[in-house]
Amino acid sequence: MKTSTGDKYLICYEENVVHKDISNLPKTIWSRIKEIVKERLTLSPEKAGDPLLGEFKGHRRIRSGDYRLVYRISKLERTVIITAIEHREYIYKS
Repeated sequence: MKTSTGDKYLICYEENVVHKDISNLPKTIWSRIKEIVKERLTLSPEKAGDPLLGEFKGHRRIRSGDYRLVYRISKLERTVIITAIEHREYIYKS
């Protein structure tokens, strides 16, 4: 898991996000996602995204155009774990 520090919450990226998802993103989308992470997830991740249901229960998502960022929060460790960043067409498919 790769990490980066934030103001309030530590941001962690799962390995699949680092090696697959980010490398497949257009540079403009990745820039926008980095801003979302910096401005919204480090300060107030509970309010930043919408809760997911079903097999994704316990995760939240943020929309950025046609892309989705999926994450979960560990309040005890004050950590946000980003589990996926993909196009909305593919994000919820196994």
